[in-house]
Amino acid sequence: MADGEPLAGRCLCGAVRVTLDDPEFAVEICQCSICRRWGGAFHAGQRGGSVSIEGEGSASLYRSSDWAERAFCNTCGTSLWFRFLPTGARSFSAGLFEAAGRHAIEQEIFCDEAARWTALSGNHPRLTGAQTVAETRAAGFIFN
Repeated sequence: MADGEPLAGRCLCGAVRVTLDDPEFAVEICQCSICRRWGGAFHAGQRGGSVSIEGEGSASLYRSSDWAERAFCNTCGTSLWFRFLPTGARSFSAGLFEAAGRHAIEQEIFCDEAARWTALSGNHPRLTGAQTVAETRAAGFIFN
């Protein structure tokens, strides 16, 4: 995958298809307990600039906190995206995109909540939950 090339992906059954026109070439890992419960391990988030979604009507939304919602496919149950409500920004499950399997880890957040069996190797930033919340608040977003 070359710079500027769109990143296309889909849920397990193909009912929901996502294309990121300007994808980042790294994923953010969230180790919080909510992400672990949602996806079975951690959330590997893939972001990009312009997003197009086919089959969005096949997605169900779940408000998982005061500041976030998560989406999953109504047919196959695939975890689709996390949306940070204060900004509307979405982080798509990296597993939707075959090419994202070659992307590096940008950073890990909520490391202090990680299950021992989700320990990831590599030299990337690792932030605790308190550090993640502090950075988010410093950026002007306040949540409980």
